[in-house]
Amino acid sequence: MNTQDQKNVETIQNSINLIKNFIRFDEISARLAELEKQIEAPNFWDDTEVAISITKKKDNISEKIEPVKNLCNRLSDLVELIELAESENDEAMLSELSGNLETLTKEAETLQIESLLSAPHDSANCFLEINAGAGGTEAQDWAEMLARMYARWAEKRRYKYEITDKSDGEEAGVKSITLHIKGQKAYGWLKKESGVHRLVRISPFDSNARRHTSFASVFVTPEVDNSIEIEINEADLRVDVYRSSGAGGQHVNKTESAVRITHIPTGIVAASQIDRSQHRNREIAMSMLKSKLYALKLKEQEEAINASQNKTDIAWGNQIRSYVLQPYQLVKDTRTGTETGNAPAVLDGEIDVFLESAISKL
Repeated sequence: MNTQDQKNVETIQNSINLIKNFIRFDEISARLAELEKQIEAPNFWDDTEVAISITKKKDNISEKIEPVKNLCNRLSDLVELIELAESENDEAMLSELSGNLETLTKEAETLQIESLLSAPHDSANCFLEINAGAGGTEAQDWAEMLARMYARWAEKRRYKYEITDKSDGEEAGVKSITLHIKGQKAYGWLKKESGVHRLVRISPFDSNARRHTSFASVFVTPEVDNSIEIEINEADLRVDVYRSSGAGGQHVNKTESAVRITHIPTGIVAASQIDRSQHRNREIAMSMLKSKLYALKLKEQEEAINASQNKTDIAWGNQIRSYVLQPYQLVKDTRTGTETGNAPAVLDGEIDVFLESAISKL
């Protein structure tokens, strides 16, 4: 085995060991065996509520264990195949296996980062809200660029997403937009994206081709499920209905199907215009409102996530990341120091390096 292959094998094994220690692999494996034994009992489903609870616990543990087992098995198989190819002097096969080992190394490093996402809400879907800062068309165009960046990131991870609310800019871009991103640990991966994002570029809207600086804020909240109780008094809500401003066909734009809900005590607003049904839009808006109120609750209870959940001024000095397109190309995270000169790739959704560096500092 050549030096690089040996290094990759060591890296993968180190990741496996770190993940196992972090998730208490041996302990939860034993717990899984206990749960599986209970599930196999003939009278297991006599008490449906208890049975469902146990099944969920078993699935949650399996979800943690199976990726590690899969990683171990694939590493073992690759090492055996490499040793076989070396014994037969099969250079073509060795080259292919080395490439597979390189891919597995990256997957192991990603899984190691993902194992850190163990907070109760990290596994949830999320709502990602983007608001343009001061600066009119420039900032609104930047807000839309950010929305596309996160949408492309979601697509590359095979997450599903939909735009639940959108307020178009007068000339271009958006004043605000909310993406509902659905996928395993979507909130965990994106929670550190909350903050102000700064763009520097030659303005396509300036006839004198001057350089402009634009700001937009990102606010990420977990989608709460029915297991998390958020008390909302109907008397504390103001519900407004209006015509959708986005695409969606004649019916959507000609009827007052869009819904905006304001939680009067906190001033928190949630809106949806994605569906033709006013009733469905109200459900979506209420789900978003619960998510925002849950985020507020987390902020009050957990000082550790206060900064990531707190909206700041959308202006100079508060940015968490800068995207410079002119006179040079550089994207730099001001919190971690992580940077790359490939700005176009970042704006096309290649943001994992920034997500991973932020998560590793948790």
